[in-house]
Amino acid sequence: MTETVLRFDDVTLRYGRLTALDQVSLNVPAGAIYGFLGPNGAGKTSAIRCAMGLIRPQSGQISIGGADVFRQRRRALASVGAIIETPALFPNLTGRENLEVTRQVLGTPRARMDEVLEIVDMAHEAHRRVGQYSLGMRQRIGLARALLTRPKLLILDEPTNGLDPAGIRDMRELIRDLPQRTGATIFMSSHLLSEVEHIASHVGLLQNGRVLFNGSLKELADQQQARLIVDAEPAEQAENVLDRFAPGAWVRDGARFTLTGDCPRTPQDIAALNAALVEAGCAVSALHLEEADLESTFLTLTRSAASPQEDAA
Repeated sequence: MTETVLRFDDVTLRYGRLTALDQVSLNVPAGAIYGFLGPNGAGKTSAIRCAMGLIRPQSGQISIGGADVFRQRRRALASVGAIIETPALFPNLTGRENLEVTRQVLGTPRARMDEVLEIVDMAHEAHRRVGQYSLGMRQRIGLARALLTRPKLLILDEPTNGLDPAGIRDMRELIRDLPQRTGATIFMSSHLLSEVEHIASHVGLLQNGRVLFNGSLKELADQQQARLIVDAEPAEQAENVLDRFAPGAWVRDGARFTLTGDCPRTPQDIAALNAALVEAGCAVSALHLEEADLESTFLTLTRSAASPQEDAA
């Protein structure tokens, strides 16, 4: 049985009449990169604040490593590192001096500073004042600080927010390597679905404080239907061929044919379809299987979900 590092059980949080989290249940397995996804205002930051013990929900339970966050706070949070929103750093101190302040408070060995600076690729910039850093460099120093205690769970709230495309790519590559390099499980919130899709092994989809999906990325993909796209002319001849493969199931738009659901998936099936079209005298300009990506999957789920309440912070 896979160990669960972070678990929410029917967590409900209200701010007056506004329900920020509505019976949220999710579990983050050990070693995962868990993408906690949803549009701005879905309730992601509220969930993270609850997980860190900063806000107490009205009902439900949250545990980290099997310890209740509110009843066993010290034990639960002892193995957690976090960056919530923008890291608070001293701009007049260097990157290393900022780490030293935290290191002394935590009582971690001095050598650990060199280790975490290497992990986040800031060893050569640690002598500079933080006020001279770019936003991406600040994020890296904040991440280094969160890693000082060798956390088993690393919570990152919108770690790529505000970064330029190059910074997003660099942060994405850094996060992807963290479980192997540090042994930490990553819980990362984001509204950038396309970015998380590149690195996450598991996802939780949140909308209006409600969980639409919780599980592995593969399980989510298996729920969605792929589409087979065919562009072939003459369209009438192509239609005759395609109907032999899936009678009456194709949607035609000019010379483009789309088959959704139970369609040929293997290279052999698609090659056979292409050969049949060519043999029938059709000119095939496109023939490819289009898998549903995370963004289209999320849109499908959110369209079908009821959303009677307002967005939550």
